[in-house]
Amino acid sequence: MRICKAGWPFVLGCFVTAILLSALAKSVHSAFMGFLAGVGFLAAAFCAYFFRDPSRIVPLGDQFIVSPADGKVVDISEGNDPAWAEPIWVMRIFLSVFEPHLQRSPIQGQVRKIVYTTGKFLDARHPQAHFENEQNRLEIIASNPKLRGPIVVTQIAGLIARRIVCWVKEGGSLQAGEQFGLIRFGSQVDIVLPRTVELKVKKGDHVEAGSTVIAEV
Repeated sequence: MRICKAGWPFVLGCFVTAILLSALAKSVHSAFMGFLAGVGFLAAAFCAYFFRDPSRIVPLGDQFIVSPADGKVVDISEGNDPAWAEPIWVMRIFLSVFEPHLQRSPIQGQVRKIVYTTGKFLDARHPQAHFENEQNRLEIIASNPKLRGPIVVTQIAGLIARRIVCWVKEGGSLQAGEQFGLIRFGSQVDIVLPRTVELKVKKGDHVEAGSTVIAEV
């Protein structure tokens, strides 16, 4: 199982702590220290699982828009966005702690704008989470000329997720399915789509980042 680079400090930190606690438990003959060592090993295993980096097959063709995150589609609704003059689709994807938390670009294009907003840490399923929680918003201009406005992807922190990581910079280029960020630990990712696209998923569907086609131009 491949682990993303950002996860190794957590995996190794828990593992080394567990080793030290185990050695201490043996030296002082402490059952409680042994229990803590066991917890440390379990934490290391969970971190390795959480920060896994699964391989994905990205569909060929710039007409496809792929999911930016792994998780469950909890809402698809008509809305408005500052980057668009006309109504758009807003798709919200909930990531449980058991999902891979790497985010991938839904299209090939260039990052026009990145806005990081500090905020609260409500449960990602809270109806106000996407308004009030800490979040990072990317506006991506598609290489496909048929998409005249930006595809907007927003990484949203949750109750447990206290850190949003974004590796791409404004002006940077992304390939469809390319990794651009990470959220630790449970969270939500929203994507803004023009009403002109044909949606390929519905509320309740499970999607995979980089491989599930969520819309087609």
